[in-house]
Amino acid sequence: MAEDRDTYAERTGQTGAVPTAPTRGGDAAAATLPQGEPALKTMAMPADANPNGDIFGGWLLSQMDLAGGVVAYDLAEGRVATVAIDGMSFLAPVYIGDLVTCYATPVKRGRTSIRIRVETFVRRRASAEVVKVTDGIFTYVAIDPAGRPRALPGAPEPPVDT
Repeated sequence: MAEDRDTYAERTGQTGAVPTAPTRGGDAAAATLPQGEPALKTMAMPADANPNGDIFGGWLLSQMDLAGGVVAYDLAEGRVATVAIDGMSFLAPVYIGDLVTCYATPVKRGRTSIRIRVETFVRRRASAEVVKVTDGIFTYVAIDPAGRPRALPGAPEPPVDT
């Protein structure tokens, strides 16, 4: 497995590593964890991996969608649906046993939609090294019980045609 990690770094030139004891906040000189609390934490398990021991990207994407959905649900005060994923970047692989942590931060709010930036880090099981593995922007729309878009709390109502 270490050979796979070394090969990945040589092939891509990206290790995505951040300090073992990462800092929080805006230190531009070092990679940092986002502000705030994680929206989701889970363990990457063997059932989520391919035969090489790398976790499927689709599994990681679904964890990110869940994390963003938690924040969007709270802001929408109810049901939301994922309608878009923009700027998704896979920076480093996730391995069986890694502790996966997703941070979700609102970046834009419309009348019915919310854009959430989701950044994912792992703590490697063997070394405790913390690595940023992916990030992306997820767009959610607040929906009513029938599944139709509805205004977010506090959003202005659209003008009425006369």
